[in-house]
Amino acid sequence: MVAGSVLQSSPMTKRKNQPVPSNQYETRTSLSPQIRVVLALVLPIALSLLLGRLAGNVTGLGESQTNAPLLAGIGIVSWILGLSWYGLTQIGLRGGRPLFAGIGFATLGWVTFLVLRAVLLPINVEPGGNGRIFVYLLLFEAFATQLWTYGLLFRSVADWRGPLTAAIASGLVFGAAAFVLFQESVLGDPISLAYFIIWGIFYGIIRLRTGSLIGSSVVQALQSFSAWIVLGPITEATSATSLPWLYTSASIAYLIFIWRLWPKTAEDYRV
Repeated sequence: MVAGSVLQSSPMTKRKNQPVPSNQYETRTSLSPQIRVVLALVLPIALSLLLGRLAGNVTGLGESQTNAPLLAGIGIVSWILGLSWYGLTQIGLRGGRPLFAGIGFATLGWVTFLVLRAVLLPINVEPGGNGRIFVYLLLFEAFATQLWTYGLLFRSVADWRGPLTAAIASGLVFGAAAFVLFQESVLGDPISLAYFIIWGIFYGIIRLRTGSLIGSSVVQALQSFSAWIVLGPITEATSATSLPWLYTSASIAYLIFIWRLWPKTAEDYRV
């Protein structure tokens, strides 16, 4: 009897007794699944082509600029059909943990492509070239700085005062170092300093939650390269007027991310 009770209450038995999720999700239409598949495949592209022809906007496929109305039409038709049939969450427009997980896993593909691009295609490392700038951002501003702050310093403070203190302390040091040494630090005002400090604490919490600094190092280099090199340099007038608003808005977003990632259970601490 005891053995039977233990077997009945074991986790494996509970998992086996759980009902299998059904493939019949809630829908807002009486159309059959087969009809919906055909319409979902055909209607967005067909209606977009038709509207584009009527408006005279589609001049040729394969041209990025002229395809904007076509692609916009596909999105609009898909939005209307998706909302009328399923609703926002059922077509994948979800926030919270699904949003963060989607960003994280998509970044894996981004990093993989970047590494393969660097290995298989030549990189411009001439003085002033973008390839040389990215190598500098990746090896020095990102990896070297994070190895110091979120590697050595984080681990030392964690042994002394605990992992949460380590995340905040290493973030403060990272932000101060970034404010003084990074190329993207173009303003010396308190708003810029606050942005770099909050950015550092955000990465410190990521280090605490994941136990790794490799991902944030790569993403940091990608963020700096795309924001300040790919999108073009900023003028002195723009930096004085618009950059504080950019730093303020980004800081608010980082604070929200910190709040969402703040450790709540023992499993959230990965030193």
